Amino acid sequence: MGWLTMSRHAMGGHATAKAYLDDQFTYSRDVEGGTAGLKVLASSCLQNRTYYAAAQVITNGVGGEVFAIICKVLWNPHSKTGEQFGYKDMSESMGPYEDNCPQNILDLLTPTQSEYALDWRRRCAENLKRRARKIEDGDRIKLAAAITFTDGHVGDEFIVQKRGRKLSFRDPEGHCRYRISRFMDLAWDVVPRTKVHKTLFA
Repeated sequence: MGWLTMSRHAMGGHATAKAYLDDQFTYSRDVEGGTAGLKVLASSCLQNRTYYAAAQVITNGVGGEVFAIICKVLWNPHSKTGEQFGYKDMSESMGPYEDNCPQNILDLLTPTQSEYALDWRRRCAENLKRRARKIEDGDRIKLAAAITFTDGHVGDEFIVQKRGRKLSFRDPEGHCRYRISRFMDLAWDVVPRTKVHKTLFA
């Protein structure tokens, strides 16, 4: 499915992309033999760029399968063209590239046989695991692949300098500090520290 764009006026009074999409994917329609629809159980719209939702199939008022809906989002409240909002929706069974779904949404999904959906859920879980890794000030880390910086330095090992939530990385052989974008998404390991024990004499 392609992109659907609109003005804020066309969003039916919804103030955010998340609120509009929650409403779009929660509905009930009359069908032969009763009603059919969807209900959004939980959703998130990370940085107004990607919307993730756990949507439950509702048949004649009874809840059934729960699957993931993913939408790429365009959000530009100050658009001069009048198209402040746009989205492109996909289901997990389409194997979307976006794979940063929050854990609380993944936990609501029911089992599936779709290989694309299973692969998407696996990728989301791996990303969550990477972002949950702990790192402390002074840790020495080794990247799976070396990075080339704008000053020409090429390196794969750095000393972590942590100030609150901000991270910088010092070259172990010098004093230069660097920023590494999307660091928690990269493959890296903490280099074990060698501990020197004191010698005790009887």
